[in-house]
Amino acid sequence: MKAYVFPGQGAQFVGMGKDLYENSSLAKELFEKANEILGFRITDLMFSGTDADLKQTKVTQPAIFLHSTILAKTINDFKPDMVAGHSLGEFSALVANQALTFEDGLILVSKRATAMQKACEAQPSTMAAILGLDDKVVEEICTSINEIVVPANYNSPGQLVISGSMEGINIACEKLKAAGAKRALPLQVGGAFHSPLMEPARAELEVAINSTKFNTPLCPIYQNVNAKRVTEPEEIKKNLISQLTSPVRWTQIAQNMIADGATEFIEVGPGTVLQGLIKKVNKDAVTRSA
Repeated sequence: MKAYVFPGQGAQFVGMGKDLYENSSLAKELFEKANEILGFRITDLMFSGTDADLKQTKVTQPAIFLHSTILAKTINDFKPDMVAGHSLGEFSALVANQALTFEDGLILVSKRATAMQKACEAQPSTMAAILGLDDKVVEEICTSINEIVVPANYNSPGQLVISGSMEGINIACEKLKAAGAKRALPLQVGGAFHSPLMEPARAELEVAINSTKFNTPLCPIYQNVNAKRVTEPEEIKKNLISQLTSPVRWTQIAQNMIADGATEFIEVGPGTVLQGLIKKVNKDAVTRSA
């Protein structure tokens, strides 16, 4: 069974999507439609902008979404048995399995990115990658700290990203190193994604998601919030709204997809991060880029 997986923020690079634009008339048409919907030429920033341009959340998220969804639309014989996306990638997955239209997906991603950037600017916050500790130990230490700091991305066994206030992350990194973490690395991100600090963005996105039509998908999506297979549109919407303030359970998603019969994981979009994480969950998993 083919599992198509879609990357999230951090996978971007200057030049992404340029080959698609130049070699496929369908891709060119969709990129131009995106420029029109967004009201600025995101293709200029993607193909020949700077790293700094692409690192702005309001640019990064639509850029990765566009690269992934347009690539999926140009794949011959694209017949997914199951899909999943890491954080932002969940929106790409929902367009790929036809739960959302391309246009609606892009509008939601753009609103999500703007709302998240606003929340980040309102309260400085950050994230850190913790390597080499059991998830339970990280969870317990986060709970013991008198600041906002929570597990945000369960990426693979022994790799958990935490999210919270500047002070909370600093205290947590010290405590986690003392508890035996191999590394506790603050990340270069705009804010505390997948934490309670994203509540203003979640509330804003909820309104947009609830006013958007979701269709019954072609195949199940394994969602970030609970790592379970979902096909019911109302449930998909509810999970998508909760996603902004809840952790991404990627380890569990990979485990559940394998348990449900995934024989090949195909990463659709920039980079190969998800293939690496899936291999850490199960070294025998077959992975490739689209």
